[in-house]
Amino acid sequence: MATMMYWEALQRAHDEELARDPLVIVMGEDIGVAGGTYKATKGLYDKYGPERIMDTPISENGFTGLGIGASFIGIRPIIELMSVNFAWLAMDQIFNSAAKVRYMSGGQLTAPVVIRSPGGTAHQLGAQHSARMEKVFMGVAGLRVVTPSNARQAYGLLKSAVRCDDPVFIYEHELMYNMKSDVPDGEYFHPLEGSEIARAGRDITLFGYNISVHWCLQAAEILAAQHGIDCEVVDLFSLSPLDRAGIKASVSKTHRALIAEEAEAAVGVGSEVMAIINEECFFELDAAPVRVSAKNVPIPYNHTLEKAAVPSSKDIVHAVLKMLDHSQHPTSRDTSTSLHVGKS
Repeated sequence: MATMMYWEALQRAHDEELARDPLVIVMGEDIGVAGGTYKATKGLYDKYGPERIMDTPISENGFTGLGIGASFIGIRPIIELMSVNFAWLAMDQIFNSAAKVRYMSGGQLTAPVVIRSPGGTAHQLGAQHSARMEKVFMGVAGLRVVTPSNARQAYGLLKSAVRCDDPVFIYEHELMYNMKSDVPDGEYFHPLEGSEIARAGRDITLFGYNISVHWCLQAAEILAAQHGIDCEVVDLFSLSPLDRAGIKASVSKTHRALIAEEAEAAVGVGSEVMAIINEECFFELDAAPVRVSAKNVPIPYNHTLEKAAVPSSKDIVHAVLKMLDHSQHPTSRDTSTSLHVGKS
């Protein structure tokens, strides 16, 4: 095992796949000479040259469409969108071309394209640079959506995505690029479907993905140390498809569920997970599932307001304690099926 940063794991995966297959190319803004905004392509321009590491104009719709079109004839592009906020400009190409071409062509064409993009609330980047758009991408049929929570996943998911014949969107959180974790020394391919148990437990399941996995783990430590509550933490690294079997298995074990997401609650990951719980294991529940999510406001630039708009491990702890207290002392007046928790 080697300990490396998240961005280093991505850089290694890029390098290995470029060296293995001459049909792999990389495209995006400042990914060549500059090495990428978050260093995921650092050093690759000098090694592979401008024909394979392509700096593009500021035209997301244009270069995304170019990469998707190239994938139709066998090229395997890795497209980096500098920020997921700018993905809005490329949605027609991603949704109407890449995601639909296999179905509409009866399998005669495929789009083996990888689209990577950082997103999330970082440090005072303002409302137009703090988008959490995973809910948009995961609702598109024909598009795989994965989101790594550590360097091992970042490395293995990118390598698997490059070799997949389906279009894959990889959502990376901006605050995670300098996080360190162990990565296998040899080649490692992470499955593009499923979930992982990041911490085993028996009293309640905390579901998270990318940055919220870490909030769940922090909350689990606090709840265990201060309240004797044993939390299971499930990492939903695959958002499309979601791991229905894994979700059911964990909730059937703990009989309680909380979903933590940095995005707003409406039409989000938490909504889908709660729907799966309702459909698959409703009668296993000892309490109504809970969502911990962001306030329904554009992310403020002000540092204090920014922190107030998004949840944290403290909110998860509060929600778990409230859920357990309610399940032990229910009232006839409370008929809700979920609880939206955020800072006030």
